[in-house]
Amino acid sequence: MTNNPYASPQSELEQPLPPDSTGGSLDSGINGQYDFEIMAVLKEAWEKTNGVKAAVWGAFIIFIIVSIAISIALAFTLQILAVPEASIIGALISQAIIMLLIYPFLAGMMMIGIYRSVNLPVNASMIFGYFDKMIPIFMAMLLMTILITIGFILLVLPGIYLSVAYILTIPLIVEKNLGAWQALEASRKGITHHWFKIFGLYILMMILYMISAIPFGLGLIWTIPMFITLNGILYRIIYGVEASH
Repeated sequence: MTNNPYASPQSELEQPLPPDSTGGSLDSGINGQYDFEIMAVLKEAWEKTNGVKAAVWGAFIIFIIVSIAISIALAFTLQILAVPEASIIGALISQAIIMLLIYPFLAGMMMIGIYRSVNLPVNASMIFGYFDKMIPIFMAMLLMTILITIGFILLVLPGIYLSVAYILTIPLIVEKNLGAWQALEASRKGITHHWFKIFGLYILMMILYMISAIPFGLGLIWTIPMFITLNGILYRIIYGVEASH
């Protein structure tokens, strides 16, 4: 890994992690050559929430506005084409377009967490940065949906397994430049080695998330950015983060 000579200057308090602290690599992750402590990951995610909240919430607001605009434009277009939204064709067209346009924003949100995991600068505009990966992300999400659905039909447990195993597919497409199927398999193989521990990590994070929503949802101001950051930390531990970012 090499340093990026074009990176913007950073303060002494917010330097990227040294090369030996940026986690594993694609090969080591796939081979299961990593480990972590659940409470240590939660603690780091909480600590790194300070400094990422504005970026996450700014990106989330942009995402909501764009999603509403896409829905309105889509409904208007289907009306012009005389395709009923409630019809099978209308529903399929709507779902495909929404997946195609919305998932790159999700990629940007996940990359905010990954950047934060190695103390790189983050901002809300990052959610616009990954539309060049629109097609592989769409294909991966389509395949993932089909496989998880089949898994739930087959006695539920395979669906639960794949829902966790595929959770890092999108950043593998964006950060490691993998194809759709390559990313799905890399995520599944890497996570499988510590599947139960990763499942437990997300269960605890979900409990924190639900508890934080109790006082009028005020706690979500912290726990949603914490969840985004936790994803980034887990990705860093398993697959590493290229220093060129």
